[in-house]
Amino acid sequence: MVSLTTPRGQPGWPATPFDLPGTDGKRHSLQSVRGPNGTVVMFICNHCPYVKAVADKIVRDMAELATQGVGSVAIMSNDPAEYPEDSFDNMKAVAAKHRFPFPYLVDAAQDVARAYGAVCTPDFFGYDRDLKLVYRGRLDSSGRSPDPAAPRELYAAMEAAARGGRAPAVQHASVGCAIKWKQG
Repeated sequence: MVSLTTPRGQPGWPATPFDLPGTDGKRHSLQSVRGPNGTVVMFICNHCPYVKAVADKIVRDMAELATQGVGSVAIMSNDPAEYPEDSFDNMKAVAAKHRFPFPYLVDAAQDVARAYGAVCTPDFFGYDRDLKLVYRGRLDSSGRSPDPAAPRELYAAMEAAARGGRAPAVQHASVGCAIKWKQG
């Protein structure tokens, strides 16, 4: 496991379209997951201890943001040949276990992760209602612990964006396990 931090986001950067299969048996696109007041695109996986530590908080925050018109989607881009725990069948089990209120998609070709510049899991991208980047960073300061008292950084940024406000100028990089890129 290699722990990486994400580079700073470029405010105003447009969200990249995608169309990927989900654990629910349907295909989902950027347009189908888009919320009228914003959208969160997150790169997660099943095996990462950073993701496991905050999975229930991700569910909580995305469900609460949905009530404010913010859509969300999780994308798994790891190579399951390297990490079998990240297989599609295991993705289905993780989505069911945590009752994901958002589509959980597989990026088998890893093209979407590359287009977004995702480098680790979890990696969060928050977009305003015009699908322009307003937040790139961590969920909160928990790291590999489930610290329930950690301030909700992504949530606060997206709540502000949903109201037409600005995301905070200071954003902390996400820290997590490196995306497992296919060899060759």
